[in-house]
Amino acid sequence: MAGTLNKVILIGNLGKDPEVRFMPDGSKVTSFSLATGEVWKDKVTGEKKEKTEWHRITIFNERIVELVEKYIRKGTKVYLEGQLQTRGWTDKTGVERTTTEVVLGKFRGDLIILDAKKADSASGADASADIPLSDDIPF
Repeated sequence: MAGTLNKVILIGNLGKDPEVRFMPDGSKVTSFSLATGEVWKDKVTGEKKEKTEWHRITIFNERIVELVEKYIRKGTKVYLEGQLQTRGWTDKTGVERTTTEVVLGKFRGDLIILDAKKADSASGADASADIPLSDDIPF
C-alpha cells in the first residue's frame, strides 16, 4: 500500500520493570508499559489537571532488548519510535481478546534513554559512556 505510514513516537516513563522472555526460536523479546501525560490549567476553575495515557510496548529487536535489560527500570524516561500493531488471542477462560501495542520490530524502531542518572543507579555502575543518550531531541 503506497502512501501510508504507521509510525509512533513516544516520550514517557516506564510504569514497571521490563519483562524479558524468550520466543520459541530462542530470541529475546521484552515488553513494558510506558506512561505519557499532559498537564493543563482548567480555564474555569484555575486548578491544575493532568491526564496519563498508558501504552503497551513490545520490542523484538535483540540489540534494543539487551539495552533495556541492562539499563532500563521502572521510572526511566525514554524516547521510542515504533509501529502500532493489533493482535488477538484467547485468554484462559476462552474469551477472545485483542490488544493494540507499540512494536519495535527486529529491524525497525528506535529507543533512546533520556535520563542517564536513573540508568546509572539502576545498573550500579558508571554506565553513562555505554548508554545511547540524547538530551537534544529535535522537536
